[in-house]
Amino acid sequence: MTQTVYKFGGNADHSDPRQKDKTVAGGKGANLAEMASIGLPVPPGFTITTEECVSYLRGGADFSDVLRSAVSDALEHVEETVGKSFGNNADPLLVSVRSGARVSMPGMMDTVLNLGLNDDTVQGLAATSGDERFAWDSYRRFIQMYSDVVLGLDHGLFEEALDIAKDANFYASDTDLSAEELRDLVTEYKAIVEQERGAPFPQDVNEQLWGAIRAVFDSWDSERAKVYRRLNDIPADWGTAVNVQAMVFGNMGDSSATGVAFTRDPSTGERAYYGEWLVNAQGEDVVAGIRTPQYLTRTAREAAGADKPSMEEAMPEAYGELARVFDLLERHYRDMQDIEFTVQQGKLWMLQTRSGKRTAKAALKMAVDMVGEGLIDEKTAILRVDPMALDQLLHPTLDPDAPRDVLGVGLPASPGAASGAIVLDADTAEARAEKGDAVILVRVETSPEDIHGMHAAKGILTARGGMTSHAAVVARGMGRPCVSGAAGVSIDMGARTVRIGGRDLAEGEVITLDGSTGEIMLGEVARIEPELAGDFGVLMEWADGHRRMGVRTNAETPQDCRMARQFGAEGIGLCRTEHMFFDAGRISAVRQMILAEKEEGRREALAKLLPEQRKDFREIFEVMAGLPCTIRLLDPPLHEFLPHGDAEFAELAETTGLDIDRLKRRANELHEFNPMLGHRGCRLGITYPEIYEMQARAIFEAACEVAAESGEPVVPEVMIPLVGTRKELAILRELVERVAEEVFSERDARVDYLVGTMIELPRAALMAGEIAHEATFFSFGTNDLTQTTLGVSRDDASRFLGPYVEKGIFARDPFVSIDVDGVGQLVRMGVERGRETRADIKLGICGEHGGDPASIRFCEETGLDYVSASPYRVPIARLAAAQASLSAE
Repeated sequence: MTQTVYKFGGNADHSDPRQKDKTVAGGKGANLAEMASIGLPVPPGFTITTEECVSYLRGGADFSDVLRSAVSDALEHVEETVGKSFGNNADPLLVSVRSGARVSMPGMMDTVLNLGLNDDTVQGLAATSGDERFAWDSYRRFIQMYSDVVLGLDHGLFEEALDIAKDANFYASDTDLSAEELRDLVTEYKAIVEQERGAPFPQDVNEQLWGAIRAVFDSWDSERAKVYRRLNDIPADWGTAVNVQAMVFGNMGDSSATGVAFTRDPSTGERAYYGEWLVNAQGEDVVAGIRTPQYLTRTAREAAGADKPSMEEAMPEAYGELARVFDLLERHYRDMQDIEFTVQQGKLWMLQTRSGKRTAKAALKMAVDMVGEGLIDEKTAILRVDPMALDQLLHPTLDPDAPRDVLGVGLPASPGAASGAIVLDADTAEARAEKGDAVILVRVETSPEDIHGMHAAKGILTARGGMTSHAAVVARGMGRPCVSGAAGVSIDMGARTVRIGGRDLAEGEVITLDGSTGEIMLGEVARIEPELAGDFGVLMEWADGHRRMGVRTNAETPQDCRMARQFGAEGIGLCRTEHMFFDAGRISAVRQMILAEKEEGRREALAKLLPEQRKDFREIFEVMAGLPCTIRLLDPPLHEFLPHGDAEFAELAETTGLDIDRLKRRANELHEFNPMLGHRGCRLGITYPEIYEMQARAIFEAACEVAAESGEPVVPEVMIPLVGTRKELAILRELVERVAEEVFSERDARVDYLVGTMIELPRAALMAGEIAHEATFFSFGTNDLTQTTLGVSRDDASRFLGPYVEKGIFARDPFVSIDVDGVGQLVRMGVERGRETRADIKLGICGEHGGDPASIRFCEETGLDYVSASPYRVPIARLAAAQASLSAE
């Protein structure tokens, strides 16, 4: 029978490899077992596997007898190791109950501390600890946390009672409350529970334990966890483990403390200990930002000008041991570690270690530095950096020379810069972002329930919380700039206003955040383009040395082409020529061409467009000199270019000299009920060959001119869109070749070129073997191939794809990451059949999937020659292609 519970710490056997498998024991459980096995001070406990969570959620939310028996046995192990009994009134064992998914999900699931306290055991805790205040403080914390996490009561009710108790005695902190005052607060807390719940706070410690285990399992399917999973592509069927562990206490007086630390700076990647701690506190105090934490090291404290001593200064012995553990863990895991620790009356205890979340800049620096230090090799460095995280580095930052109206300064919790309108809650942030507004989410402190608004916002500002608060950790993981702990920020939710540095701002006013300095500025501040050198350049060079596929760009303007080349593009995989026709100076000629009833009228309009198209292609060839350029001939339905409304028809009639009623009649004749499946793509070239003739002539004339002037090879690849039959492509290939020969003869020059097609219809993939007789390259247009395979409009899919992903019908949005089982099968078929006919056929992908790491991995497995992505996604594609190649070895 598969083991459901694993013990760790004490004399537990840690030899079962499943116990250190994160898919089974979760990240927290696996690492607790690993730390215990190498002799670090880990409080004993046990882990309930992720498999049990999945079974629980699928089986009607109930616990099996096997699990109950295993938990009982494991609890005895903890009791024997610490010499205390669970529920014993004289000397009680208290435990924590924490979640632990296989990947880090900070703040998304639930934790309960001090479990095992009741009206009797609290007396025993007071007696054995010799500290009545500590015992009642632990009990009031437990009631508040358990009531929130397990009983589902509003934690604000308890916060309000705590604030009233402090205010009544003029206390600044909860640590000022005496034992008697805490006992009174516990009485009030229990009264709140009974009033809100209709039943007393549970006194049975076993009922408490199973209630907490149930809550942790249930939290896997909480709304905030679902949002986080969707944003981070975490499958719903992974589940979470549950870790039950003997409590150690950081709130046992001034010789006790708790903290969160990183073995390197998660914002910059510098090799320096980074973290925060609190004296006489429990871990949730640091993470939740309820109290302002202190700095871990003397250097950090001095740099910040803080008054309160660092841990290095206040607890030198415990800090020295902690530093030794930092070095051991980083060498052991060969990665930067995010560590939670507690000091109980001078003794250090390790509560967690995991690979720490980091900014893209820090990830690059750590990867490159660790190769230099001999901790890892190049391949490991390439595989360690999340390609999508590079997006944080590929966009502008604040111009250091731009004027700034600084309102205030907080902690620089997550680097980068963002400007946007102030919004004061997550729902408003999401709603405004959906309308296209840039917003800054401003909160007193964020909670897991804010996850959707944090994702929608361009930046995050909090009045409370430190560098390891929920806002800071989540923002860094998302790549959002964040300024936290801004003491000069106060929020009036009733008036929907924010006071920053003595100035009142209404919701909707624009501010700018600099997450690298902590500055909060009024209005929008100018930005500058990033410099992609240093560690970025080193890692990209390594990646290029290990990838097999080429990386091109989707671009049709000189500016986009230059940006793509700067980012390392090796050519153009898709130039959408229709984007060139919407220019205000050309649209009249385009409309004249479309509305012409005879070929003569169309050719007259096309003659006006030819020099403009030739200029477009010249500029592209000049920028991309020496690199292949795939140019797609006109593709979209003609209705997209037609006039809308009487004013535009009147303007066109005046420009062309044509009768307005005749123009409207012709437009009505061209109306289509389903234009995306109508008269577009190669169908235009078949019915109106003069359109493609003009474009082909512009391409080859521009290519000849640039090749002659620059001396560089110009390599046009002419792509015929929306082909479904061999005959369509044969007709249009002959047209392109004929025009090419005419231009070469006229110019007494010649350039090499290819003619191919975009595979974007299921029939094209099915008939790829036949079509390959006429094509020297295929480019899979997975945007339309997904639409036509699924029968789903990409523009309308947002109305229902969210629930489809949530219900597991699709693992991911198929327009973001390729549908491997369906659309992917057609791509594989197209590749295999195309190569059977033409072994040297060039194969690429140019849909938006070309910039998605998961889709790039599929392209590598399928054997495509290149992927093509938007300019800002080129570095992402380069790294993802290298990772795909290395993973395939």
